[in-house]
Amino acid sequence: MKTAAILLSGFTFAAAALASGAPAAAKPDLAKGQATATQLCAACHTVDGSRGSPANPILQGQHPEYLAKQLHEFKDGKRKNAVMQGMAATLSDEDIRNVSAFYASKTAKPGFAKNKELVTLGEKIYRGGIADRQIPACASCHTPTGAGMPAQYPRIGGQHSDYTEAQLNAFRAGTRGNNAQMLAIAAKMNDREIKAVSDYIAGLR
Repeated sequence: MKTAAILLSGFTFAAAALASGAPAAAKPDLAKGQATATQLCAACHTVDGSRGSPANPILQGQHPEYLAKQLHEFKDGKRKNAVMQGMAATLSDEDIRNVSAFYASKTAKPGFAKNKELVTLGEKIYRGGIADRQIPACASCHTPTGAGMPAQYPRIGGQHSDYTEAQLNAFRAGTRGNNAQMLAIAAKMNDREIKAVSDYIAGLR
């Protein structure tokens, strides 16, 4: 009888544990994230992820889930970049969670479009896509302001046009292969369209 009671108690405990779901992930430590940013990331992205070199992405205000996904994919080799693969290889899961949360906690500064000749084309593609080639509007995933959707689509509004253009070209060429949807979209775009929409995105806010 005593054994049965113990077994019943164990089953009850197990059922309660299953009902409560997996344990909650540890809360990110922003101070540790800042330390990682200062030691490893600042040379290319600045300490707070602000408007550094146009060749490198602005990280301020980016969704933490997106940043963590990219770091894990650099680390796993799914996304190719010699510098970033080397940097990500040194990071633990905790480091990635902390530094992603640190950059996400910052408020992104506004950017500006530079090419007045292409801004109308860029806006047309961003807001309406290109119907005859079945290219969807960028706004349908990244929102009209470029804010993106947490855990689904990155924030792109205000991003350096040089960086966005480089990533679209990499998707088109297949050298960046960690997003099947973007591979398919970029494959249908020409140089002028990529340049136009990248510049328009830089001025979104």
